[in-house]
Amino acid sequence: MMGGMTRARGGTGTTGAADGRTTAAGWAARVPARWWAAAGLVLAALNLRPAVTSLGSLMEEVRQGLGMSGTVAGLLTSVPSLCFALLGPAAPRLARRFGPAAVVCGGLAAIAAGLALRPFAGGTAGFLLLSALALAGIAVGNVLMPVVVKRWFPDRVGPMTGLYSMALTGGSAIAAASTVPVTGALGGGWRPGLAVWSLLALAAGTAWWYLARRPDGRDGPAAVLPEPAAPVPSIRRSPTAWALAVFFGLQSTGAYITMGWMPQIFRDAGVGAGTAGLLAAVTMLMGVPFSLLLPGIAARVRNQGFVALALIACGLAGYAGLWLAPAGGCWAWAVLLGIANSSFPLALTMIGMRARTGAGVVRLSAFAQSVGYLLSIPGPLLVGRLYQATGGWELPIALLAALTVPQAVAGLLAGRDRSIEDET
Repeated sequence: MMGGMTRARGGTGTTGAADGRTTAAGWAARVPARWWAAAGLVLAALNLRPAVTSLGSLMEEVRQGLGMSGTVAGLLTSVPSLCFALLGPAAPRLARRFGPAAVVCGGLAAIAAGLALRPFAGGTAGFLLLSALALAGIAVGNVLMPVVVKRWFPDRVGPMTGLYSMALTGGSAIAAASTVPVTGALGGGWRPGLAVWSLLALAAGTAWWYLARRPDGRDGPAAVLPEPAAPVPSIRRSPTAWALAVFFGLQSTGAYITMGWMPQIFRDAGVGAGTAGLLAAVTMLMGVPFSLLLPGIAARVRNQGFVALALIACGLAGYAGLWLAPAGGCWAWAVLLGIANSSFPLALTMIGMRARTGAGVVRLSAFAQSVGYLLSIPGPLLVGRLYQATGGWELPIALLAALTVPQAVAGLLAGRDRSIEDET
């Protein structure tokens, strides 16, 4: 009798556990794919910049720990542009074959693995290779996030793109501001302080893994990404396309130098490591309101070149402040440089306005971004070399200020009211 009761109780407990698992699985299955995609979109966007901005906050410790020269550190800050230029174009082909959800999941797995392993690589070469692994995953995410928005939210493209942009900016700012405090909480070593960001990528990858396994989330390749139109070589003869590529490349140069080196500039001026991280976070957070405002402003004017000039003027003022009084007016310089870095959403907006057809926008976007990212590779390398050679920031800051001149010219040319179809 007692044994039977015991068995009954045991059977009930097992059934309860199974029911609990069934209930949890049933709840997850009842959540629409759009909701999973929205959560995954935000989580993925949060992971597209911490690999860069967390490193910028601890660049001095990483260089000392690995015996890294300033030139090699400059190479490290050039790796993002190189990965985006070389690997980004492969993402659409992979998505057509496997579906965007599966490819995004794979990209997040690469981010998680690269961030978790690179601090413990034991040498500069391993650190660079594992950083490249994480950045390859980021390159895939950069390209496919707009595809994800179009696939799951065709009736909410604007709001979901804004949500994605805000999450991307928020992720970069959170990593810049919190890496130093988190490092202190974990015992002060830079290795766990960098590796901890792999957990965020792991959480995002879990959401996308589940979405990729759902029957309504697998994304048949033909249904999601049509085959691209045949390439049109004549786009290379468009002055507007080249102006956009140069403008995109020079704004990327300034942005990645800022993300990679600005905390070090402030630290060398006597600002504490934690405050330097906060200043970098302020620079990145300035992109949130401007990402929402600039597309509307650009759409209401015939020539967006003057909007570009206004942003570049803010950048020049910020560089002048870094030259004259880097610590004294540090908060003002951070805000001004954050406004200048909002040239990125302006560049994307101009790409959409300089072509008449959807196919033209796709071709122009691919051309401007691939050429632009290639153009942005030497800048961080040269800044690292100048810093190592001079031991100070006067020449690197002068270089950044000088690059605003061709950026202004390119912005004026790219902002003219014309289309690439007219030129080709």
